Amino acid sequence: MKEFLVDSAFFGAVLSLVAYEAGALLKRRFRLAVFNPLLIATAAVMLVLTLLNVEYSHYNESAKYISYLLTPATVCLAVPLYQQLELLKKNLKAVAGGITAGVLSSLVSIFLLAKLFSLNHEQYVTLLPKSITTAIGMGISEELGGVQTITVAVIIITGIFGNVTAEFICKIFRIHNPVARGLAIGTSAHAIGTAKAMEIGEIEGAMSSLAIAVAGLLTVLGASVFAVLL
Repeated sequence: MKEFLVDSAFFGAVLSLVAYEAGALLKRRFRLAVFNPLLIATAAVMLVLTLLNVEYSHYNESAKYISYLLTPATVCLAVPLYQQLELLKKNLKAVAGGITAGVLSSLVSIFLLAKLFSLNHEQYVTLLPKSITTAIGMGISEELGGVQTITVAVIIITGIFGNVTAEFICKIFRIHNPVARGLAIGTSAHAIGTAKAMEIGEIEGAMSSLAIAVAGLLTVLGASVFAVLL
């Protein structure tokens, strides 16, 4: 039975979806931020692969079908943004300033931490794209000479952390404006954070969707400049 399941062409895809749904059920049941579906799914998949002694390459080969949905899912983020187009026009300067500030904060913080912990150039550029979507971050990391696999891991960790702590941080700093909350979440925690922003509200989700694309483009430019500083 074990061999039949593991050798199935869709083993990885089914395992990932079941693990994510389990995480979603826990989130709905307990309503706690720590029960993030992606975090639960990641831990569950790692546990199953370890217990069944399944190589990651085998899992990845059978889970790749889920990745095909990444592009259309990203494109769909334009829908809530279109619905809030008038609001975007009214707050255009604030939106531009907020996203720019968020991108600079990310790049500057990585630079300062790299100096503090005496990271080498490869480690430094690996971390630079931590707050943007995986597709863009991998490209930046490769072009600057970073380690792509570590970049992906850091991006996912950043997104999960942003998803889990977004509401708490907004409450602590008394950020109540939906535009500001959406921009902050999208700029700092990319698509995973945007999922949380959409749970909070339509405006937050729309602004977060915009922030993903714009922050990605600004990081492409900014990372090239910051890369030469260390």
